[in-house]
Amino acid sequence: MLLASLGGWGFQHLGSPLPWMIGPLVVTAVLCISGLLPVQVPNKIRPFGQVIVASQIGLTFTSETLEKLLWLAPVMITTAVMTLICILFISVLFSRWSGMSVAQSFLSSVPTSPVEAAAMAVDLKADPVPVIVSQTLRLAGVVLLLPFGMFAVEGWPGDRTMPYSEVAFDISDLLILGFFGFFAAYVFRRLRIPNPNFLGPLATMAALAASGYAPAPYPGIILAAAQVVLGSWLGSTFRKEILTRAGRLVLTATLSATSLLLLCSAIAVAIAWLSGLNWQLVVLGAAPGGVTEMALTAKFLQEDATIVTAFHLTRIFIFMPNIPWIVAWIHRYEQRRPNKEGDNPS
Repeated sequence: MLLASLGGWGFQHLGSPLPWMIGPLVVTAVLCISGLLPVQVPNKIRPFGQVIVASQIGLTFTSETLEKLLWLAPVMITTAVMTLICILFISVLFSRWSGMSVAQSFLSSVPTSPVEAAAMAVDLKADPVPVIVSQTLRLAGVVLLLPFGMFAVEGWPGDRTMPYSEVAFDISDLLILGFFGFFAAYVFRRLRIPNPNFLGPLATMAALAASGYAPAPYPGIILAAAQVVLGSWLGSTFRKEILTRAGRLVLTATLSATSLLLLCSAIAVAIAWLSGLNWQLVVLGAAPGGVTEMALTAKFLQEDATIVTAFHLTRIFIFMPNIPWIVAWIHRYEQRRPNKEGDNPS
């Protein structure tokens, strides 16, 4: 954690976008791949980062924001459907190159948890390792490439500090935010709602903000600590033994994730042009990354994080119930094909 924090500090002074997440990600990944870090960052600490970020985003949901989101619902649904089409296209395109079946390739590309995607691969009696590697590369690739790409297009901003960095430290507000955030995550987990560590605090803080009873947001140091946790956890998933075993899969998975990001971004720009929305918002909303990471990216780039979050939540509620039957349908289709050379990955 100390080395990851130093990485965040260094990347901030370099002027990197999202430094407190990208810095720890890069530092931890290098340590893990080199073998200098023999242990993995515990998965149990990841909820800390998710709850902090979700609570911060939820506090921006005012009644005016909710009205805006309802007005944008058709655009969000269209973007989610187009993202799904892009994922299907990329899955078919890269399945043979990676040695995976189309069902495995789809599970490797669809924005969901690597653990959930791997579990569905096991249900198909397929090797989950290629899915885990591809999902990890997808998450890290989007976090690394998208902010730098948007900076390259828009120009490097002069103000590189996170919003709320000037908020005063108030222990009572911190206790209130922490209690409601973690309790909401616990309740949503007990109710078996997808992504409980994000959706629980987000919904709770949004309700408080819309009712006018929201506490003050977290100070910048807490938000930076949350990003250090998320970045170091993601970086620690890069293990030398897995990458060595993966072989050419690392290259094809990287190309697949990059192609998916470019295709989704191009579709998003077209949707933004047709709808008259800011293209940065739609690109962030259509990006095949995690909702936590994209919400943070939007906040750092000083875009409307609530709208970006709403894009991703729309996609989650469309994707999550439908991923199992889509994968099952693809698998059944492949089983019926006379030529099944690519169905069994090496």
